[in-house]
Amino acid sequence: MSSYSRPQRITVLGSTGSIGVNTLDVLSRHPERYEVFALSAMSRVDALLAQCLQWRPRFAVMPARALAQDLRLKLREQGSKTEVLDGAESLSEIAAHPDVDMVMGAIVGAAGLAPCLAAARAGKRLLLANKEAIVVGGKLFMQAVEQGGATLLPIDSEHSAIFQCLPEDRKTWPQRIDHIVLTASGGPFRQRDPATLAEITPEQACAHPNWVMGRKISVDSATMMNKALEVIEARWLFGLAPEQIKVIIHPQSIIHSMVVCRDKSVLAQLGTPDMRVPIAYGLSFPERIEAGASRLDLLSGPSLSFEDADERRFPGLYLSWQALRGPEGATAVLNAANEEAVEAFLTGRLRFDQIHRINCESLEAIQPEAGECGAVAGLLGLDARARRHAQGLIAGLVA
Repeated sequence: MSSYSRPQRITVLGSTGSIGVNTLDVLSRHPERYEVFALSAMSRVDALLAQCLQWRPRFAVMPARALAQDLRLKLREQGSKTEVLDGAESLSEIAAHPDVDMVMGAIVGAAGLAPCLAAARAGKRLLLANKEAIVVGGKLFMQAVEQGGATLLPIDSEHSAIFQCLPEDRKTWPQRIDHIVLTASGGPFRQRDPATLAEITPEQACAHPNWVMGRKISVDSATMMNKALEVIEARWLFGLAPEQIKVIIHPQSIIHSMVVCRDKSVLAQLGTPDMRVPIAYGLSFPERIEAGASRLDLLSGPSLSFEDADERRFPGLYLSWQALRGPEGATAVLNAANEEAVEAFLTGRLRFDQIHRINCESLEAIQPEAGECGAVAGLLGLDARARRHAQGLIAGLVA
């Protein structure tokens, strides 16, 4: 039974992606607890149309005006009362709307920074799947959470696992934590000869062995850049020094991450690899609700194994610590370069093994300017500058 007197109204940013779809699946199991207030998508008009017809939200947002008009006309034909908004600023509007209780931040990439910041400043319960909001925003983002009185709940399975292993009182965390261990599956190329990485196709990179994810995050998992971004995210979420964050390969994806305490006790969260579990936890915290996931059977399941995160095989992972030790804004540079490199790989303009080169050279070349990270406009300017540099590097390699 919910502790709330009425259904909680939720905005789902990025509702047609894998996290958004899983969020709606969990919500469908608890219609008495939750009400969909607004949905957004970047480009999938028909998918958002179907969601709007099913969930009947008050608002739907597509940033591109032409796509929003297409959705508006199709909803009107169906007699839907959902109001369609367009423009990037509309994402922030539905995230910070006074009638919203919760926001699922599931937009991929730096585009999620502004609406997630808006939700934080408005004091919402923010379920954060968009790790780039913290990777890019860092201190600014966490200040917005504190000043707005928002409740920040991580949705990445690894960060949710760490959060679940810690007490609700955040003030006790520094006295409890020696370090944390983020687990990584190793992706589809964990045992592949690094000398053959140039031959990898986008289809191979997107075939994750354990998780069903979008194409961008699947490529990031294959390069381990996804884990690099998670290291950066963990630094801000849990207030840790870079050296307090470790990564190990755990191919079965059963232990989702661990906390090593000051007394050297190790606390771990286990479960089947199903994103509905951390989503349900974020929605219901501090309660727990049915997520729809299958039960973990330790007797018939696979044996658990662990491996070192080999720097020769996964050099991108180690850029996270380099960026964290660099000037403020370095993590935003790394994220922007990686987004451009992954897009170039997915569209056939860059080899898989060249993604790391673009990231590394961009991180070394782009120096954040004083005061650039103190506001969203400055961060987005830095993001754009890093993207232009990465695009130039990509064009040079292609030529």
